[in-house]
Order: sequence, then structure tokens, then C-alpha cells
Amino acid sequence: MAVKKLKPVTPGQRNKVIGTFETITSSEPEKSLLRPLKKTGGRNNTGKMTMRHIGGGHKRKYRVIDFKRNKDGVSAVVESIQYDPNRSARIALLAYEDGEKRYILAPNGLQVGQKIASGAEVAPELGNALPLSAIPLGTIIHNIELRPGQGGIMARSAGSFAQLSARDGAYAVIKLPSGETRLVLTTCRATIGAVGNSDHALEKSGKAGRGRWQGRRPRVRGVVMNPVDHPMGGGEGRASGGHPRSRKGLLAKGYKTRAPKKNSSKYILERRKK
Repeated sequence: MAVKKLKPVTPGQRNKVIGTFETITSSEPEKSLLRPLKKTGGRNNTGKMTMRHIGGGHKRKYRVIDFKRNKDGVSAVVESIQYDPNRSARIALLAYEDGEKRYILAPNGLQVGQKIASGAEVAPELGNALPLSAIPLGTIIHNIELRPGQGGIMARSAGSFAQLSARDGAYAVIKLPSGETRLVLTTCRATIGAVGNSDHALEKSGKAGRGRWQGRRPRVRGVVMNPVDHPMGGGEGRASGGHPRSRKGLLAKGYKTRAPKKNSSKYILERRKK
């Protein structure tokens, strides 16, 4: 996928960089895989605002994605590549031999008409889902499970991928997009290839209104607030605000928030890059 920079014929298009949608082959979603998606506006069940900067945005419907890839022994044909408003990646509609249809994350290079499958016996080819025990070392993977049967939860955003580095007994060593290296059970599944739409990171909104379409409300900086509203507020003139911290006073840079005795720490061989 490529991006295009628009000519500045209006102020909102002056810095706008958007994707070209050239990989998308269908604009009509599969109705059987749509679900209602209710917005909260950042409010909880009593109507109190618990999350700031959320509200508005275009109405959406949720596309049910098959993150588990547990339909073994039945091959599927890629029917179309579609846009999903709920995620940065593109999605692919699969038509299985038994008539069932499912959405999956579209890997980079997946083509309409291509056959894919899942299971321990299938070949480690693009789009196929296998247990980590059956994937060759050094393979690029995405949509990785943390617990067997849970469904993929790691490396799912546009352009992201991980690499299967080694195997040690019941565990596989995975190098994640953040630079973190961790152990995952070899019975967990992953999908071959990198997630598509890798140019998503190059996009620029061009105007604040595009953020409002996506449900984002304005975010006010702490340094321009009054002292009663933020620890970094107040001061004569344009004060820098002191140590960077959150509205509740939690330090924002360098302060470690991870629990020191977290249970999953024993599976992390190397922490993510700072």
C-alpha cells in the first residue's frame, strides 16, 4: 500500500497524507459478521465522565474477527480485502469450503483468490495459522496467542510483526515489535507473515476535524491550566511547568509503573527498548 499527499487547495488538506486504498477490493461488509457498536462518550453506567477526550465520532459497526483461527482441516479462499473502521489493519473475508465465512487480519501480500488454512499439519505459508511448535525458526509472524486457545492478542496493528527466534523445551522465544523478547508456550498459535497496511504510520490527519470524526475530543495541555487543575499549571508568563507528570501527580517520564512482582515477568527475557 502507498500513501498520497494532497495538494493544499484547502487549509485542511495542506498537511494531509492518506492511504490510497488500492488494496481494498470490496466496500460492502459481510452482514452476517457485523455487530452493533455502542459509544460511551467516556461515561460509565451512572453517566459520570471517567475518561476524558472521548466523544462524538462517526457511527460504526463492529466486524467480528477470527483471532483464534481454530477451524482446522478446512481450507478457505480469500474472497475480498476490506476496510475496518475499528482498527488500523485491513481485514480479509474468508469463504470456507463448508460455506462458513470469517474475517481475519489481512497479512501483507495476501491476494484475493489465495487459499489459506489453519492447523498443525498445514504448510508455514502466508496467512496460515499454526502452533509455534510447527513454525520454522526465524519466521515472521503476527496475531500471536499468549495462552493456548485464547486467540491472538500480540502483533495485530497495521505493519506490526514478531519473529520466532528459538525454542526451549515447552516454550518458544518471540521477539516482539517493541523489542521485547519473551517466552510463549509452543502450543500457542500464530499466523505467518506481517500485518498489512504498513504505511498507516505515515498518515497525517491534516486537520483537527478528522480526529473528531474518529471520536477524539480536544486535549488540553497541563502547562496551560491553572494550579488548581493540574500539577504543571500556573506560574507567571509561559512557565514550563516543572517535572512532567499526569493530572493526578504521577510522574510521566522515567517513572516505572510496572508491578515489581508481576507474574508474567518470569517469561520476559529482555525488556522493551526505552
